[in-house]
Amino acid sequence: MTEPGTMQVQLVGLEEVVDACDQLARAVLASGFQPDIVVAIARGGFVPARFLCDFLHVGKLTSIRVQHYQAGAQKEGQARITIPLSIDIEGANVLLVDDVNDSGKTLAAAAPHLKSFSPAAVRTAVLHEKTSTVQPADFRAIVIRQWRWILYPWAVVEDVGQFVRDMRPTPQNMGEIRKRLDDQYGLAPSPAQLDRVLHFGNTGLELKMGP
Repeated sequence: MTEPGTMQVQLVGLEEVVDACDQLARAVLASGFQPDIVVAIARGGFVPARFLCDFLHVGKLTSIRVQHYQAGAQKEGQARITIPLSIDIEGANVLLVDDVNDSGKTLAAAAPHLKSFSPAAVRTAVLHEKTSTVQPADFRAIVIRQWRWILYPWAVVEDVGQFVRDMRPTPQNMGEIRKRLDDQYGLAPSPAQLDRVLHFGNTGLELKMGP
């Protein structure tokens, strides 16, 4: 993976997320698999999991947490379960949902964890899957063939805030931040998104939204 500061970032919009969830739900239905419960991988899987519950008429939704990546594409190390499953899924058809399947290590940790609770079946679904993965999902909406960091609406403050904190020397104005985000990441967040990054992203910067 390219180090933060030199990598390509794809900013995904909310409507793109909804469309991808639509594709996933149709693929699940076409396969004949009928989930009794959806398990979101926290935190990225929360939003797509909720859409899939809506589209597939699944009333049961829970989550587990697998930690691997930190903000701004910084790796934390080996994927591991930090918040385990807390409900009974014995005999149930389980749909395990995450936003992106990058290396495959998250799914490789999560799926066996769920299977240890004796469900009838576990299927995995992701919005985006990179061809670099070692653990392909059962369902994916979009295949990413050329590696890039996928930035979802629910991670803009966290990830872009990290990108800004990593900038050396420290940017002095909004125009400089915009230019470096474009030059280093191919990233052009909206003025509203940048305002939220500066307000909530712990960047240590107090810049107005002017040039």
